[in-house]
Amino acid sequence: MRRALPILPLLLFGAAHGAADPLSPVGAWRTFDDVTKKPKSVVRIIEKDGGLIATVEKFLVPAADPAKKCTECSDERKDKPILGMTIMSGLKKDGDTWSGGRILDPENGKTYRCTLNLVEQGRKLEMRGYVGIFFRTQVWERIE
Repeated sequence: MRRALPILPLLLFGAAHGAADPLSPVGAWRTFDDVTKKPKSVVRIIEKDGGLIATVEKFLVPAADPAKKCTECSDERKDKPILGMTIMSGLKKDGDTWSGGRILDPENGKTYRCTLNLVEQGRKLEMRGYVGIFFRTQVWERIE
């Protein structure tokens, strides 16, 4: 038993270190289709250059073409594969929220101002996209 005790803190640190921080949106998130409410994709949020960015990591819709391109995009992402594409960038922590960023809807090629708010002890993420005074909120579920 004495030999096991020095290892215990390392095991606890390793478990805590590998777990997602519930106070940060960094990690993998399951997104949902606005119409069907079914899982649509996995988006990974990471820290980069002092802010947050998000990329499409996986499609969850069985019929989704993994080679699908953003044909409606009007910037450098035009005709590029959606899988692996950066769809969100520029978000900075502002109190309990992350704001100042932009998010791309690869279905229509439009970009929106966005904010992120963690809810339910970090298990869910409210992603709110804005056009002028109008907004739409999606709730994403944490995978890791």
